[in-house]
Amino acid sequence: MKEIYTRYAHKVKYYILANSGDENDAADIFQEVLTDIYNQATHKQLQLTCPFEPFLLLLCKRKWLNELKKRGRNPVTKDSDDVFIGEDVFAQAEIMQQQEQRLQAFWACFEKLGSSCKDILKHSLQGSAQEEIAAQLKVSYGYLRKKKSECMAALTKMIYSHLSGKE
Repeated sequence: MKEIYTRYAHKVKYYILANSGDENDAADIFQEVLTDIYNQATHKQLQLTCPFEPFLLLLCKRKWLNELKKRGRNPVTKDSDDVFIGEDVFAQAEIMQQQEQRLQAFWACFEKLGSSCKDILKHSLQGSAQEEIAAQLKVSYGYLRKKKSECMAALTKMIYSHLSGKE
């Protein structure tokens, strides 16, 4: 249990703090989900067919979203005390793990880019207009478009190589 808290509690806390909750909410949700998993394992022969981390994080996310719906007096999709762990949860947990792997690949490859590419892509990812980015970086609009395209192509190629293990 100590290892589960050490490895995963901060991720749940970060998610809940970023989504209208506080530290007490995070602690409560984490504890409730661990209790649900324990009950499923002891009383309903739970057998995980996916990694534990995405499974745990998905359940915490669902429970928190249900809590937010309750607080907003919107109907809740599931009673928070009756969490059924079925195949859809396993599939979603696997999808979350794949998304996490892709995100990690993105950031690992992004860090390998040159500073010019990083600057251009950071500004672009923030949703700034290309004209504004060109002005901020003191380059022409045409150069920015060409360089952004080259940077995106390089990043995409690195990510595909990273994910396919050809790195």
